[in-house]
Amino acid sequence: MINPKGDLYAAPLDGEWEKSSFSLANGNDCVQVMPIEGGVAFGDTKRRDLDGALRFTDREMLAHILAVKAGQYDHLIPEGTEL
Repeated sequence: MINPKGDLYAAPLDGEWEKSSFSLANGNDCVQVMPIEGGVAFGDTKRRDLDGALRFTDREMLAHILAVKAGQYDHLIPEGTEL
């Protein structure tokens, strides 16, 4: 039986993390992404000591990106929040 989520969590995090160009200059307060086999891993720069990266399939990642681009989550950002 194919288990794409199980396969993602079994994949090693041995690639290079990418951080947003919108992250703070010190690089300690950002979410990073790493392409992995079959999907993408999300990690927190403040928790590098843990292997707690969330992992999403390619289809899940695409659905999320499209939702963000469409403004679906804009209501989650408190008014007046700045980078």
